[in-house]
Amino acid sequence: MPHTEPYRNTPTPGGPSHTVLLAEDDRAIRNSLERALTLEGYRVTAVADGVQALAAAHRQPPDLLVLDVMMPGIDGLQVCRVLRAEGSRTPVLMLTARVETAARVAGLDAGADDYVAKPFEVDEVFARLRALLRRADGAVAAGGTAGDGPDGVLRAGDLHIDPGARRAWRGPREVELTRTEFDLLHLLARNEGIVLDHATIYDRIWGYDFGPNSKNLAVYVGYLRRKLDAPGAPPLIHTLRGVGYVLRAS
Repeated sequence: MPHTEPYRNTPTPGGPSHTVLLAEDDRAIRNSLERALTLEGYRVTAVADGVQALAAAHRQPPDLLVLDVMMPGIDGLQVCRVLRAEGSRTPVLMLTARVETAARVAGLDAGADDYVAKPFEVDEVFARLRALLRRADGAVAAGGTAGDGPDGVLRAGDLHIDPGARRAWRGPREVELTRTEFDLLHLLARNEGIVLDHATIYDRIWGYDFGPNSKNLAVYVGYLRRKLDAPGAPPLIHTLRGVGYVLRAS
Protein backbone atom coordinates (compact mmCIF):
# COMPACT_ATOMS: atom_id res chain seq x y z
CA MET A 1 0.00 0.00 0.00
CA PRO A 2 1.44 3.41 -0.92
CA HIS A 3 1.94 6.28 1.45
CA THR A 4 -1.43 7.52 2.66
CA GLU A 5 -0.17 10.78 4.10
CA PRO A 6 -1.28 13.85 2.16
CA TYR A 7 1.06 14.18 -0.78
CA ARG A 8 2.74 17.57 -0.52
CA ASN A 9 3.37 19.04 -3.90
CA THR A 10 2.36 22.10 -5.85
CA PRO A 11 0.80 21.91 -9.28
CA THR A 12 3.18 22.87 -12.04
CA PRO A 13 1.82 25.84 -14.03
CA GLY A 14 0.75 24.52 -17.38
CA GLY A 15 1.52 21.01 -16.09
CA PRO A 16 0.41 17.68 -17.55
CA SER A 17 -3.31 18.56 -17.81
CA HIS A 18 -3.93 15.03 -19.04
CA THR A 19 -6.92 12.99 -17.96
CA VAL A 20 -6.40 9.85 -15.90
CA LEU A 21 -9.01 7.20 -15.17
CA LEU A 22 -8.04 5.45 -11.93
CA ALA A 23 -9.75 2.19 -10.93
CA GLU A 24 -8.80 0.86 -7.49
CA ASP A 25 -11.10 -0.90 -5.01
CA ASP A 26 -8.96 -0.12 -1.94
CA ARG A 27 -10.35 3.22 -0.74
CA ALA A 28 -7.17 4.35 1.03
CA ILE A 29 -4.99 3.67 -2.00
CA ARG A 30 -7.55 5.19 -4.37
CA ASN A 31 -7.94 8.39 -2.36
CA SER A 32 -4.19 8.77 -1.80
CA LEU A 33 -3.30 8.21 -5.45
CA GLU A 34 -6.15 10.41 -6.68
CA ARG A 35 -4.92 13.27 -4.51
CA ALA A 36 -1.29 12.80 -5.58
CA LEU A 37 -2.20 12.74 -9.28
CA THR A 38 -4.41 15.80 -8.91
CA LEU A 39 -1.64 17.73 -7.15
CA GLU A 40 0.71 16.70 -9.94
CA GLY A 41 -1.62 18.43 -12.40
CA TYR A 42 -3.64 15.54 -13.82
CA ARG A 43 -7.42 15.61 -14.15
CA VAL A 44 -8.49 12.44 -12.37
CA THR A 45 -11.63 10.33 -12.45
CA ALA A 46 -11.44 7.72 -9.68
CA VAL A 47 -13.72 4.67 -9.52
CA ALA A 48 -13.89 1.61 -7.28
CA ASP A 49 -14.36 -1.30 -9.69
CA GLY A 50 -14.11 -2.52 -13.26
CA VAL A 51 -17.76 -1.93 -14.16
CA GLN A 52 -17.45 1.74 -13.26
CA ALA A 53 -14.12 1.92 -15.08
CA LEU A 54 -15.61 0.65 -18.35
CA ALA A 55 -18.58 2.99 -18.04
CA ALA A 56 -16.30 5.98 -17.42
CA ALA A 57 -13.96 5.04 -20.28
CA HIS A 58 -16.89 4.74 -22.69
CA ARG A 59 -18.42 7.99 -21.48
CA GLN A 60 -15.20 10.02 -21.79
CA PRO A 61 -12.05 8.23 -23.03
CA PRO A 62 -9.09 9.30 -20.84
CA ASP A 63 -5.51 9.96 -21.86
CA LEU A 64 -4.27 7.33 -19.40
CA LEU A 65 -5.71 4.38 -17.52
CA VAL A 66 -4.44 3.21 -14.13
CA LEU A 67 -6.07 -0.13 -13.27
CA ASP A 68 -5.78 -2.30 -10.20
CA VAL A 69 -5.49 -5.93 -11.27
CA MET A 70 -7.54 -7.40 -8.43
CA MET A 71 -11.00 -5.82 -8.25
CA PRO A 72 -14.38 -7.42 -7.48
CA GLY A 73 -16.63 -8.29 -10.40
CA ILE A 74 -14.71 -7.16 -13.47
CA ASP A 75 -11.01 -6.97 -12.66
CA GLY A 76 -8.37 -4.77 -14.25
CA LEU A 77 -7.26 -7.43 -16.73
CA GLN A 78 -10.81 -7.84 -18.01
CA VAL A 79 -11.23 -4.08 -18.33
CA CYS A 80 -8.05 -3.91 -20.38
CA ARG A 81 -9.11 -6.82 -22.62
CA VAL A 82 -12.49 -5.26 -23.33
CA LEU A 83 -11.03 -1.87 -24.24
CA ARG A 84 -8.34 -3.40 -26.45
CA ALA A 85 -10.94 -5.55 -28.20
CA GLU A 86 -12.89 -2.36 -28.89
CA GLY A 87 -9.81 -0.85 -30.53
CA SER A 88 -8.73 1.46 -27.70
CA ARG A 89 -5.01 2.28 -27.68
CA THR A 90 -5.11 4.32 -24.49
CA PRO A 91 -1.94 3.64 -22.46
CA VAL A 92 -2.65 1.33 -19.51
CA LEU A 93 -0.65 1.13 -16.29
CA MET A 94 -1.51 -1.83 -14.06
CA LEU A 95 -1.28 -1.81 -10.26
CA THR A 96 -0.62 -5.26 -8.90
CA ALA A 97 0.27 -6.89 -5.60
CA ARG A 98 1.51 -9.94 -7.53
CA VAL A 99 5.09 -9.67 -8.76
CA GLU A 100 5.72 -13.15 -10.16
CA THR A 101 6.39 -13.48 -13.88
CA ALA A 102 3.08 -15.24 -14.64
CA ALA A 103 1.15 -12.27 -13.27
CA ARG A 104 3.15 -9.84 -15.39
CA VAL A 105 2.65 -11.95 -18.51
CA ALA A 106 -1.11 -12.01 -17.85
CA GLY A 107 -1.11 -8.22 -17.80
CA LEU A 108 0.86 -8.00 -21.05
CA ASP A 109 -1.42 -10.55 -22.66
CA ALA A 110 -4.42 -8.43 -21.70
CA GLY A 111 -2.88 -5.47 -23.51
CA ALA A 112 -1.40 -3.47 -20.64
CA ASP A 113 1.60 -1.25 -21.39
CA ASP A 114 3.32 -1.26 -18.00
CA TYR A 115 2.80 -2.24 -14.38
CA VAL A 116 3.73 -1.08 -10.90
CA ALA A 117 3.98 -3.53 -8.02
CA LYS A 118 2.46 -2.68 -4.66
CA PRO A 119 3.60 -1.16 -2.40
CA PHE A 120 4.75 1.67 -4.63
CA GLU A 121 6.01 5.23 -4.39
CA VAL A 122 3.93 7.86 -6.15
CA ASP A 123 7.06 9.24 -7.82
CA GLU A 124 7.47 5.91 -9.60
CA VAL A 125 3.87 6.05 -10.80
CA PHE A 126 4.44 9.60 -12.06
CA ALA A 127 7.60 8.54 -13.93
CA ARG A 128 5.86 5.66 -15.63
CA LEU A 129 2.86 7.76 -16.61
CA ARG A 130 5.13 10.41 -18.12
CA ALA A 131 6.92 7.70 -20.10
CA LEU A 132 3.62 6.29 -21.38
CA LEU A 133 2.51 9.76 -22.48
CA ARG A 134 5.77 10.37 -24.33
CA ARG A 135 5.39 7.09 -26.17
CA ALA A 136 1.75 7.83 -26.99
CA ASP A 137 2.85 11.16 -28.46
CA GLY A 138 5.34 9.39 -30.70
CA ALA A 139 8.42 10.39 -28.74
CA VAL A 140 10.19 7.05 -29.09
CA ALA A 141 13.21 7.72 -31.28
CA ALA A 142 15.45 4.89 -32.39
CA GLY A 143 18.53 5.53 -34.46
CA GLY A 144 20.28 2.57 -36.01
CA THR A 145 21.69 0.85 -39.02
CA ALA A 146 18.64 -0.91 -40.41
CA GLY A 147 16.78 1.29 -42.87
CA ASP A 148 13.21 1.65 -43.98
CA GLY A 149 12.47 0.49 -47.48
CA PRO A 150 10.97 2.68 -50.20
CA ASP A 151 7.51 1.60 -49.04
CA GLY A 152 8.26 2.74 -45.48
CA VAL A 153 8.55 -0.86 -44.22
CA LEU A 154 11.53 -1.80 -42.03
CA ARG A 155 13.04 -5.17 -42.97
CA ALA A 156 15.41 -7.36 -41.00
CA GLY A 157 15.63 -10.83 -42.51
CA ASP A 158 12.12 -12.26 -42.67
CA LEU A 159 10.89 -9.68 -40.16
CA HIS A 160 8.85 -6.85 -41.67
CA ILE A 161 7.68 -3.85 -39.63
CA ASP A 162 5.33 -1.12 -40.78
CA PRO A 163 5.92 1.74 -38.30
CA GLY A 164 3.05 3.86 -39.58
CA ALA A 165 0.47 1.11 -39.17
CA ARG A 166 2.26 -0.31 -36.10
CA ARG A 167 2.11 -3.82 -37.58
CA ALA A 168 4.74 -6.54 -37.83
CA TRP A 169 5.16 -9.81 -39.73
CA ARG A 170 7.56 -12.74 -39.41
CA GLY A 171 7.53 -14.21 -42.90
CA PRO A 172 3.88 -14.36 -44.02
CA ARG A 173 2.61 -14.48 -40.43
CA GLU A 174 1.42 -11.25 -38.83
CA VAL A 175 2.48 -10.92 -35.20
CA GLU A 176 -0.05 -9.35 -32.85
CA LEU A 177 1.81 -6.99 -30.54
CA THR A 178 0.92 -4.69 -27.67
CA ARG A 179 2.13 -1.09 -27.76
CA THR A 180 5.20 -1.82 -25.65
CA GLU A 181 6.08 -4.99 -27.55
CA PHE A 182 5.90 -3.13 -30.85
CA ASP A 183 8.07 -0.27 -29.59
CA LEU A 184 10.66 -2.73 -28.26
CA LEU A 185 10.75 -4.77 -31.47
CA HIS A 186 10.99 -1.63 -33.59
CA LEU A 187 13.89 -0.34 -31.49
CA LEU A 188 15.80 -3.63 -31.76
CA ALA A 189 15.12 -3.99 -35.50
CA ARG A 190 16.30 -0.46 -36.31
CA ASN A 191 19.51 -1.33 -34.48
CA GLU A 192 19.92 -4.75 -36.11
CA GLY A 193 23.26 -6.28 -35.16
CA ILE A 194 23.96 -3.69 -32.45
CA VAL A 195 23.86 -4.71 -28.81
CA LEU A 196 21.64 -2.34 -26.82
CA ASP A 197 22.30 -2.30 -23.10
CA HIS A 198 19.54 -2.41 -20.52
CA ALA A 199 19.81 1.28 -19.61
CA THR A 200 19.51 2.36 -23.25
CA ILE A 201 16.43 0.23 -23.84
CA TYR A 202 14.77 1.43 -20.65
CA ASP A 203 15.46 5.03 -21.63
CA ARG A 204 14.17 4.65 -25.21
CA ILE A 205 11.07 2.61 -24.40
CA TRP A 206 10.04 3.64 -20.90
CA GLY A 207 11.93 6.90 -20.47
CA TYR A 208 12.96 5.66 -17.05
CA ASP A 209 15.66 3.28 -15.82
CA PHE A 210 14.11 0.92 -13.29
CA GLY A 211 17.49 -0.25 -12.03
CA PRO A 212 19.47 -3.51 -12.18
CA ASN A 213 16.98 -5.51 -10.13
CA SER A 214 14.00 -4.81 -12.39
CA LYS A 215 12.59 -7.76 -14.33
CA ASN A 216 10.39 -5.54 -16.50
CA LEU A 217 12.56 -5.71 -19.63
CA ALA A 218 13.23 -9.45 -19.33
CA VAL A 219 9.50 -10.14 -19.12
CA TYR A 220 8.77 -8.13 -22.28
CA VAL A 221 11.65 -9.70 -24.20
CA GLY A 222 10.48 -13.17 -23.20
CA TYR A 223 6.93 -12.48 -24.25
CA LEU A 224 8.10 -10.95 -27.54
CA ARG A 225 10.21 -14.03 -28.26
CA ARG A 226 7.25 -16.32 -27.73
CA LYS A 227 5.28 -14.36 -30.30
CA LEU A 228 8.08 -14.08 -32.87
CA ASP A 229 9.81 -17.46 -32.78
CA ALA A 230 8.44 -20.47 -34.60
CA PRO A 231 9.59 -24.13 -34.89
CA GLY A 232 12.44 -24.39 -37.37
CA ALA A 233 12.97 -20.63 -37.58
CA PRO A 234 16.13 -19.11 -36.10
CA PRO A 235 15.61 -16.89 -33.07
CA LEU A 236 15.72 -13.14 -33.73
CA ILE A 237 16.43 -11.66 -30.31
CA HIS A 238 19.62 -12.70 -28.53
CA THR A 239 20.75 -12.04 -24.96
CA LEU A 240 24.20 -10.94 -23.94
CA ARG A 241 24.21 -11.71 -20.26
CA GLY A 242 24.94 -8.74 -18.09
CA VAL A 243 24.90 -6.42 -21.10
CA GLY A 244 21.65 -6.31 -23.04
CA TYR A 245 19.90 -7.56 -26.17
CA VAL A 246 20.51 -7.62 -29.91
CA LEU A 247 18.37 -8.51 -32.91
CA ARG A 248 20.17 -10.61 -35.50
CA ALA A 249 18.30 -11.68 -38.60
CA SER A 250 20.97 -14.05 -39.86
